[in-house]
Amino acid sequence: MNAFKFHSVVQEGGVVEVPTVPLPKGSRIEIIILPEDESLDLSKASESSLDFWDNPVDDAVWNDA
Repeated sequence: MNAFKFHSVVQEGGVVEVPTVPLPKGSRIEIIILPEDESLDLSKASESSLDFWDNPVDDAVWNDA
């Protein structure tokens, strides 16, 4: 599945303009709208928990298993 991320500003009357997408005419798409300040950056979320893997106690337990 391809994903495209665009940023936009809500205009008067709740109108949102979406730029031209690189898909053929007639393609069915799904649009999900997230307020920018509340959106989840999955790459930052995944990087924030890497310290879990650098744990000497856990390393010792797994090395003995």
